Amino acid sequence: MLILSHPTGNANVREAARAFADSGMLAELWTSVSWDSTSAMNRLLPRSLAAQLERRSFAYPTRELIHTAPWLELGRMLASRWRWTSLVRQETGMFCVDAVYRGLDQKVAARLTGARGIDAVFAYEDGALATFNAARKLGMQRIYELPIGYWRAGRELMTEEAALQPEWAMTLPGNQDSDAKLARKDEELALASHVVVPSEFVRQTLSKGGRFDAKVSVVNYGAPAAPGSRSLRSTEGKLRVLFAGAMSQRKGISYLFAAAGQVEAEIELTLIGSRARECRILDAALQSHRWLGTLPHSEVLAEMQRHDVFVLPTLFEGFALVILEAMSRGLPVITTPNSGAEGIITDGEDGFIVPVRSAEAIAEKLELLAGDRDRLAAMSEAAQKKAAFHSWARYRRQLVSEVELVMGASPAQGPLAPSRAGSTGAGPC
Repeated sequence: MLILSHPTGNANVREAARAFADSGMLAELWTSVSWDSTSAMNRLLPRSLAAQLERRSFAYPTRELIHTAPWLELGRMLASRWRWTSLVRQETGMFCVDAVYRGLDQKVAARLTGARGIDAVFAYEDGALATFNAARKLGMQRIYELPIGYWRAGRELMTEEAALQPEWAMTLPGNQDSDAKLARKDEELALASHVVVPSEFVRQTLSKGGRFDAKVSVVNYGAPAAPGSRSLRSTEGKLRVLFAGAMSQRKGISYLFAAAGQVEAEIELTLIGSRARECRILDAALQSHRWLGTLPHSEVLAEMQRHDVFVLPTLFEGFALVILEAMSRGLPVITTPNSGAEGIITDGEDGFIVPVRSAEAIAEKLELLAGDRDRLAAMSEAAQKKAAFHSWARYRRQLVSEVELVMGASPAQGPLAPSRAGSTGAGPC
């Protein structure tokens, strides 16, 4: 049996919880807020607040297995809503996201003392240090999910990007992480007895790390089910191009804007997502295109069905869930190797892999699709088939298989035996 913990419970965490619950492995799920979207209160709240809380609902597991530590996260949500910026300031604010992660981590660590029948803990980057220290003393397996590339590789790339595009540097807040926060990440990794990553890209970034004994397994995230009916793609007129994600330079946003300006064919660029920071050059660019801000997940999927192609020119990722979501709606995807999707997308068949920082390559692919609607239609169909193969059900099966092997390994204090075929052993990095 294991304890799973994550403060905010995003899509991949909810699927992991379902996987462990369905397999009978889940003893407890710890999170900050678990909202009942069917409650009467949900209908009384302002729609925007209800939509935000609905993202914190868990269909799986049963509520009896869910434990919460809500106050810091509720404080963060309210402070963000009312723009009390000092309370959510990075690392130092009373209700900053770092405080939320540390608070839940400490709660889970305290829970482990005296716990019975718990063989392992499964925790995520920035929220595992206290939990892993406690679990190690108790001889439990410590499974660590690193959902984005290793920080040293990211810092190297983002520092370089800030020098190349200084006017966009303010949208790269990760460059401001303190030495203490970065040291905590390395401590978590060193304490892990097994590491799960969502892509080969993330596994490769671990070569930038120090030595650690944990084996590394690659388990790709999944796609939602396709809609009952497919939207017809436009055969003429403007090519409808979509971007969804944080408006930051880590997502390569400036290269998307540059590419849109280079395309000679008529396109309509729609952007979904929040501004990471106030940035004049970003604000000016958004005025030239269709910007929808943040939307509930169901509305993001609906927008995908109304578009022809999805572009994510990201510089540094783990595995961008939005890519498989777009493909499930029949959108071929133009993205970079650093999106984590290089092992998913077949270049030229259901999408395109373009070099990072290449507006020219993005523009070239948009021109190609705008001028060849038959190819666009074929790639749309191929994208949807690919997403159907990489389903969340497949993710759940693979995750359970990996974790069963980990929990069968002993002792938890030392290196694991080599994982089965299909797992990727990083070995000592």
